[in-house]
Amino acid sequence: MTIDLLSLTPEAARSALADWLSARGEPAYRIRQILPRLWQRPVGRWSDATDLPAPLRTALDAALPLQRLTLRTHQVSSDGTVKFLWALADGEAIESVLIPEGKRRTLCISSQAGCALGCVFCAAGRMGFRRNLSAGEIAGQVREMVLRDPAQQPTNVVFMGMGEPLLNWDAVDTTLTILNQPEGFGIGARHITVSTVGILPNLAKFAKRGEQFRLAVSLHAPSPALRRELMPIEKKYTLPELTAALKQFRRRVTLEYAGTDARLRAASEAARRRGCVAAEPRPRHQRGLRSATGGSRRSASRPPPPGAESRRRGARSHRVSARCRAEPRCAPPPAPRARARPLSRDRGGR
Repeated sequence: MTIDLLSLTPEAARSALADWLSARGEPAYRIRQILPRLWQRPVGRWSDATDLPAPLRTALDAALPLQRLTLRTHQVSSDGTVKFLWALADGEAIESVLIPEGKRRTLCISSQAGCALGCVFCAAGRMGFRRNLSAGEIAGQVREMVLRDPAQQPTNVVFMGMGEPLLNWDAVDTTLTILNQPEGFGIGARHITVSTVGILPNLAKFAKRGEQFRLAVSLHAPSPALRRELMPIEKKYTLPELTAALKQFRRRVTLEYAGTDARLRAASEAARRRGCVAAEPRPRHQRGLRSATGGSRRSASRPPPPGAESRRRGARSHRVSARCRAEPRCAPPPAPRARARPLSRDRGGR
């Protein structure tokens, strides 16, 4: 029987290692040599940990193998953004995206293979749900970045790739600990963001964690009726219920809004929140949208920059922080998400 150490919290991995080493009659100090090789100074395989005796490395490979993600392909845009397509052990595929911004390196990671939610603007929703990822597969997306280049370890992580993180809560809960703990990747809690459509039972569990992790909510519509048209989850967890839950969160919350021309016009309704929401519209290139009820595809075209700018000014008039983002310089350009965030006086840190 093998143990997947990479799907355990650092504390649980330490305990499992201690039991395994004790059963082999190994000295206790071996834990201090082995544990950092999981996340702090990771190795791709135990045979690369040359500070360990060869017989121990062989035994580790047999009993505690290190699961890897296999890189199928990657694409690089001219602004440095890199999209990775990873193959999992069972042949499923997931994506992650590395976004360099000055000294910041943000990695957007997946939590599921595919997605069951069926939001009309999301490509993962068209795949349908395949399966949940293990904590090792989720955190492994960060681990693979470090293995590629230790100097380029991500400084920020966002759960904004394939899948709904709060529908895979147990694995995401463990991954948050791996990312944040000093014996894991040691990334500050305020540099880790979970993006969700608002799965209320698990949102409450996330809110109970003591660390100051960031929360982003996929809003995408200013009214329940429009949100229901775009996001079927609105039928189960309504916008009023979600709003009430967010008021209990008592931390900075980012509201995400994927802007198309028509919906950017509708976004003016958000001004009624008078300081609660800051809209950050981004241009979105022409793409077809499925009806949430399975009907015909809808057309969504890139909004003109003047329209986005006027909404930024409108948000500012209500003392709301807002900015318009330039589209990436790549061909064909990706269709990035828009974000909306509240004013906040807090700053970065753990």
